[in-house]
Amino acid sequence: MASMSEFGNNLYSGKTSFPFVAKRRLWFIIAIALVVGSILVPFIRPVQFSIEFTGGSQFTVTAPNSIDQSTATKAVHSVVPGAATKVVVVSGKDIRVQTDQMSDEETQKVSAALAERYGVDLESVTSSFIGPAWGENVTKQSLWGLAIFLALTFLILALYFRTWKMSAAAIIGLLDVLVITIGVYALAGFEISPAAVIGFLTILAYSLYDTTVVFDKVRENTTEDGEKSGRTFGESVNLAVNQTLVRSINTSVVAALPVGAILFIGAFWLGAETLTDISLSIFVGILVATYSTLFVAAPLYSLFRENEPQLMARDAKIREARAKATVDA
Repeated sequence: MASMSEFGNNLYSGKTSFPFVAKRRLWFIIAIALVVGSILVPFIRPVQFSIEFTGGSQFTVTAPNSIDQSTATKAVHSVVPGAATKVVVVSGKDIRVQTDQMSDEETQKVSAALAERYGVDLESVTSSFIGPAWGENVTKQSLWGLAIFLALTFLILALYFRTWKMSAAAIIGLLDVLVITIGVYALAGFEISPAAVIGFLTILAYSLYDTTVVFDKVRENTTEDGEKSGRTFGESVNLAVNQTLVRSINTSVVAALPVGAILFIGAFWLGAETLTDISLSIFVGILVATYSTLFVAAPLYSLFRENEPQLMARDAKIREARAKATVDA
């Protein structure tokens, strides 16, 4: 505990420092590679959207004699040959079948076929239908929610920090989190469902909180910079990131552990897909948000500001003073 406390004190004082700003070119290359890779994931493994987005028919067989998923596919194809089907086991005991949109007659025949093949009463097979118009409405609302969130975030941060550059850096960091999280989510083969969308918006809020904490320290350090300060602007930003590093890591660990537990329980114990959908997006998002704040948002803000004439002149004086001190020594 003492060594960890000493490590935190060294980070805060600047005695120990990680080069988040000095090596930003490397971090930006890695970030771009991750974003490009995430964008390419759908071309390698197409993104799967849940029935709430695509529309279709859904059947649930309660407590069948068998949970063989191929049996459900054969039952559907016996009525509608070649129909696209997705079969999953729910809660370890029920069968859920999602198909393309079916007519009322086809729905009744598929229900009967499922009941016969799984050896249950017809009452044990429930069916529901989600129209494409409803799915389209869900998609539009999700996109509008994302757009409104980003717009309000930009405005609030710009007002709070009194600079659009810090706001822009935060928004780019949020987009980085969103794209990479969706890429990992798609790579894992999970469907994009309304629960997943809620998870994506939740991790954006978490990322915003983490970024705001770091940027608040950045503002404090850079505001204190004056003629007597021996730090350049980039060094002040880097110091702020190091000073909040332990807090960011601790917050992420504390947040990720219970979400990881929910993910494990939902995926391997209860078989609750809603829990799995939302917990996977949040779990991945928490980890990516921490990385994005430290390696993308803060260094990017430093890059945006360092070319300002006033800051360039001040940094040049500091470097000149250091060079002179070195020569005199």
